[in-house]
Amino acid sequence: MGKRIVVVGGTGHIGRMLVERLLHRAQAVVVASPSTGVDAASGVGLTEALSGADVVIDVSNSPRVDGDTALEFFTRTTRRLLEAERTAGVQHHLALSIVGADAVVEDGYFAAKHAQEQVIADSGMPSTILRSTQFFEFARSIAEWNTVADTIHLPATTVRPVAAGDVADALAALALEEPAGVLELAGPESMHLGSFVGRVLLSDHDPRYVVEDEGARANGFNIDAARLAPLEIDLTGTTALADWIASMHHALRAERS
Repeated sequence: MGKRIVVVGGTGHIGRMLVERLLHRAQAVVVASPSTGVDAASGVGLTEALSGADVVIDVSNSPRVDGDTALEFFTRTTRRLLEAERTAGVQHHLALSIVGADAVVEDGYFAAKHAQEQVIADSGMPSTILRSTQFFEFARSIAEWNTVADTIHLPATTVRPVAAGDVADALAALALEEPAGVLELAGPESMHLGSFVGRVLLSDHDPRYVVEDEGARANGFNIDAARLAPLEIDLTGTTALADWIASMHHALRAERS
């Protein structure tokens, strides 16, 4: 008999892929998002959505990534979720976080995710926290944050980016297992941050230059860029960057045909 699984943020980028994978595994899935009448941040519709649930997966994200907004969103939403889960008798809280969330920082998005993790740890709920490295799609945001004129200066930092689909696969598998504490997921390949961004931009036919600069500090991260790769890898994605790029372009061609 399948589990009843509530996916908070189930209409987002990761959420949609996750719901599809869970349904293929014959699980009963409730999609919880404001567009389906469930607002975890305010609590609207939450009691009804969690009724009879075995597992809650939180892949919701803050509407903005600035530190104060993200901190308020993640702590308020997570506390409300955990309280409702305890009342509903949920057996497993599964949350998506980011590699580097445990870094010692005082503000910014990474600090907000760390605060979310701390709320979960302090709650005593059986839980799994999956920390992921940067999604392949994130290369474009890194480029935007670090562009000056037509050049992008990035440090020679090693990263292990991962396909969003591999993250969804990992979450779907973990939802059917016992709570496992904190796990870290990375992609199958190590590469320099500049190479990662440059390869994605090249595939987009983006004319900007990516320059590897030992003295550069990457904008968009309020932690040392060296913390963007996990110290210990528990789970490894299977999709290589080249394969993701090929599949992305195949999907675009299919949309246009």
